Amino acid sequence: MRIAYVFFGAFLAIAQSAYAEVASPPVLAPLKRQAQAAELSAQFLSRYSYKPVPLDDALSARIMDQFIKSLDPDRMLFLQTDIDKFMSDRSEIDDAIERKDLKIPFAIFNAYEQRVVDRMNYARSLLKQDFDFSAQENYSVLRDKAPWPQSKAESNELWRKRVKSDWLRLKLGGKNDAAIRETLDKRYENTLERAYKFKSDDVFQSFMDAYSTSIDPHTDYFGAAASADFNVSMKLSLFGIGAVLQERDDYTTIRELVPGGPAQLSGKLAVGDRITGVGQGKDGAIKEVVGTRLDEVVQMIRGKKDSVVRLDILPADAGADGTHRVISLVRDKISLDKQAARKTVLSVKAGDATRKIGIITLPVFYEDFEAKRKGDQDYKSASRDVAKLLDELKEEKVDSVLIDLRNNGGGSLDEAIDLTGLFIGNGPVVQQRGSDGKIEVKSAELAAPVWTGPMGVLINRGSASASEIFAAAIQDYGRGVIVGEPSFGKGTVQTVVDLDQIVRNSKPEFGELKVTIAQFFRVDGGTTQLHGVTPDISLPGLSDPTSFGETSYDNALPWAQIKPANYTPADTITTLLPTLQSRHDARVESNPDFQRLLKDIADLKAQREKGIVSLNEAERRKEAAAREKRFKDRAEAGDGEDLGDDGLEAGERSLSADIAIENARKNAKDVLLDETVAILADEADLQEGVLKAATKESGNTNGK
Repeated sequence: MRIAYVFFGAFLAIAQSAYAEVASPPVLAPLKRQAQAAELSAQFLSRYSYKPVPLDDALSARIMDQFIKSLDPDRMLFLQTDIDKFMSDRSEIDDAIERKDLKIPFAIFNAYEQRVVDRMNYARSLLKQDFDFSAQENYSVLRDKAPWPQSKAESNELWRKRVKSDWLRLKLGGKNDAAIRETLDKRYENTLERAYKFKSDDVFQSFMDAYSTSIDPHTDYFGAAASADFNVSMKLSLFGIGAVLQERDDYTTIRELVPGGPAQLSGKLAVGDRITGVGQGKDGAIKEVVGTRLDEVVQMIRGKKDSVVRLDILPADAGADGTHRVISLVRDKISLDKQAARKTVLSVKAGDATRKIGIITLPVFYEDFEAKRKGDQDYKSASRDVAKLLDELKEEKVDSVLIDLRNNGGGSLDEAIDLTGLFIGNGPVVQQRGSDGKIEVKSAELAAPVWTGPMGVLINRGSASASEIFAAAIQDYGRGVIVGEPSFGKGTVQTVVDLDQIVRNSKPEFGELKVTIAQFFRVDGGTTQLHGVTPDISLPGLSDPTSFGETSYDNALPWAQIKPANYTPADTITTLLPTLQSRHDARVESNPDFQRLLKDIADLKAQREKGIVSLNEAERRKEAAAREKRFKDRAEAGDGEDLGDDGLEAGERSLSADIAIENARKNAKDVLLDETVAILADEADLQEGVLKAATKESGNTNGK
C-alpha cells in the first residue's frame, strides 16, 4: 500500500493548490487477484477470440484511450495537462499487465476522483452568485470530440456554463431561485459523495471494460457484481425479498413491490419506506446502511432461498427522527416477470373487416442455462413462454401475430433459433463461422410450426444480436413482414468463460469473460454485421445511428458474405409488399399522431446537429412556448398529457411524482406500434384475399 501511495503522489500533484481546500477522496490501489485476473484475461483474449488481438503497444494505446473516454466522455473533468501525463504511459499498459502491475489505470482513476471532487466543489461555489440570463451565450452539449480544457480557468468557464444551463432548466420548469440553489447544491453534493464511495473493484471493472471492448465491441469482462447481474438477466429470477430499490437522499428506498414476493405478501412494507439497516438471520446484528451504496445494500438483502433477512425500516411518512420498526422476511425465488414475454390483443379495421392482432412483446432472449443443464423440466425460456402465448392467442382467434423486439438487445442464441422454429417449424435459421473458418448451420427442429398464420416483427435500432437472427430468418423465409428501423448491426456470437474454472480455483476470484467466438450469417448468406436487418416497411426512429449501433464502433468487424444455406423461401410477403407499402403511406399521411412524431424526430435531429443550447432566457422561453403549444394540441387530440421539462433529474422529485411520470410515459400512445398493427391487419386482409382467390381458382379448375 505504501508503494502505491508514492506512485499516486505524482498524479495527485497535478493541481495541488486547487485541491488544498477540499478533502481528497480515498486513494485506491489494485489488489493482487485483480492483477492476476487481468494477466489471465490477456492470455485468453490474445489466443482464443474470434479475431485474436495481440497485447502490444497498439492495443495498449487503444485501452488507454478507451479508459479515459469511459471516465470523462464529455471532456469536462480532466485538463489537457492531465491527458499529457497519462499519455506518457500510453504504450506501457501491455507490459504492465504482463507484469501483473495495474498502477497505471489506478493512478488515472485516482486523478479522476480528485477532478470530480474539485469540479463539484467549484460547481457548488457558483451557486452563491446570480446568473445573467439576458446575455447571449451558448452551452455545448456535445463535447465528446472537443479539446480538453487547456487551463483551470478554461475548465472553470466550462463549468460556469454547465451550472448556468442546469439553473436555467430549473427556472424554466417553474422553480424559484431558493429552490434552484437547494436542488443543484444537493445534485452536485450527491455526485461528490459518490466519488468517496468508489472501491478498488469499481476501478478494475472500468479498466477491464476498456480492455475487453478494445478487442471488439462485444467482448466484456464480468467481475463478481457484473457476473451476478448478467446471470439474473438471463434467468429472469433471483433469491431475495421482491422489492425494487432506489437510492434517494442517502436512503435505500422501496420504489416498487414485486407481486407475490415476500415483501408484498408480508404486508409490512410500502412504497416509499426507507431501509436504514440490514441484518442476517433471525438474530444477526443489524448493520446500518444509511449512505451505503445501493448495489452493496442489494447484495446484503439477496441471499439463499428460505434464509431470513431482517430490515430496519423508517416508514415513508415518518421524518428523519421518526420511529423505526424491524421486520423479518424469508427470502424466496423472485421472478422478474416485467422482462418476460407478454401479450396483448388489439383490434383494427382493415378493408371491410375488423382484425384482431396478437402482440407478443419480448424484452430479451432469456434462458436459465444452469437450470436447463441440470435437467429442470420447467426452466425459464423465452421461446417456451412465447409458445404458450401463441397457444393462448390461437384460443382468442387472432388474425395475425406481431413479435415486438424493440430494444431487445439479444441473449441466448439457442432461444433465437427455437423462437424462429415456432413460425417455420423445421429448417436452417442461422449460419455460424468460427475462428477456424468452419461454417456450421444451426436449424430449428420443430415437427411443425406453432403459428402458421400471418405474422410480423417490429424492430428498432436497439434490436440486436438474437433479435436480428430471428428477424433476419423470418425475412429470408418470407414468413412475415419486418417493420421498423434498421436494427443494431451486431453479427457476432459470444460465450461466457469462467476464469476461475480455467485455473481450477476453488472459490471465485478472477471473474468471467464474455468472448466473441464466431460470426453469424443469415440463411441467405449475408450478415447483419454493420448493416443490421433492413425492414420491409420502414418507420422513423429517435436514435442517432452515428452514436448508437454497430457502425458507431471504430473496431467493429466488417460486413461479409458466405454461401446461402439450403432453405426454401416463400414469396408471399414480397408479392404483398407494394400494396402494404401504399396502404401504409396513405394512412400515415393523414394520421396527425404520426405526423407529430415525424416533427418531433426532425426537431430532435436538428437539436443534435446543433450541439448547443442557448443560455438566453428569452430565447429558451420562446422555444419552450412552441413545445408547449405542440403538447397542448396533442392533449386536446387525446394523445397523452404534457410531461414537459421540469429540469429535475431522477430522484430529485418526490417518489410519487417520479412514479406518476413513469406511468404516464408507459400509458402514452405508441404511434409506431399502432401503425405496425395496422400493417399486420392489412397483411392478414391481403393474405385472406389471396387464399380465397386461390381456392376459387382451384374450384374452377376442378369444375372443368
